[in-house]
Amino acid sequence: MDAVTATGLVKRYGAVEAVRGIDLAVPAGVCFGVLGPNGAGKTSLLKMVHAASLPSAGNLTVFGIDVAREPRAVKRMLGVVPQDDNLDPDLTVEENLVVYARYFDTPKTDARRRAGELLEFMQLGDRMRARVATLSGGMKRRLVIARALMHEPRLLLLDEPTTGLDPQARRLIWDRLRGLKARGVTLLLTTHYMEEATQLCDEVVLVDAGRIVTRGAPRELVARHVSAEVVEVRVAGDDDVARVKRAVSTDIVAERVSGTLYLFVADGGREVERLKRLSAPAIEYLQRPANLEDVFMRLTGHEIRE
Repeated sequence: MDAVTATGLVKRYGAVEAVRGIDLAVPAGVCFGVLGPNGAGKTSLLKMVHAASLPSAGNLTVFGIDVAREPRAVKRMLGVVPQDDNLDPDLTVEENLVVYARYFDTPKTDARRRAGELLEFMQLGDRMRARVATLSGGMKRRLVIARALMHEPRLLLLDEPTTGLDPQARRLIWDRLRGLKARGVTLLLTTHYMEEATQLCDEVVLVDAGRIVTRGAPRELVARHVSAEVVEVRVAGDDDVARVKRAVSTDIVAERVSGTLYLFVADGGREVERLKRLSAPAIEYLQRPANLEDVFMRLTGHEIRE
């Protein structure tokens, strides 16, 4: 059974249609990413999955249970990690978990045992009696994840779980999420970090303007929509762009974004050798493997979304 199944899913806020007829099946036991620019409909989709906002049209089930008909049953199967750290500042680290577990009728003794296990799992065992206000940003995010796991959910929803964290905290959370997936927990993740999606996700969908643009494993999407490599060339103006295009192969795809010309190529080394032959002034360039961010930009555009 799929963890999440959506058919013709629509969400309207007045005259605004945030989700426009999405069809989606998320297999159980995977980490599944939902990517897209601001305003694409990602958070609206997650809110419908955990019954915080019911669909305007279409069908949505979680492990076969209809979200619109049985929202309470769906919520009992889900753990939710929101964008904001909505912890209770008046409670200790342990109390934040134990009080939350009471919403799921967990006996207090069991809740304290479970809290201790999760705090150790998230490397917060030594902060059990601390107040939330004394925690760093990374600690708070780990505590929010621990709280979402208190009732042992089958599906964990993570809405930008590592935004604003330093690399050490981000990689610790990645490690813990991999551990949860290994235990059979399904992860549904939104993120603006393309490296995070590549590291964690078995599959992703790219959403824009409320619709799914593409779906696949991160490496498959790179191969399908971009190329093996990218050469980024710094250009000062139209003259530089013309010089570069005359120097490189005629059949490659080139996109200019402000002061950078992106060359999507199969063999970056060959094109770099051609750039080296340009006469002065010298051209600055960077050769690298293509990645998921290139797919994101190619399919959703380069303009800033607010």
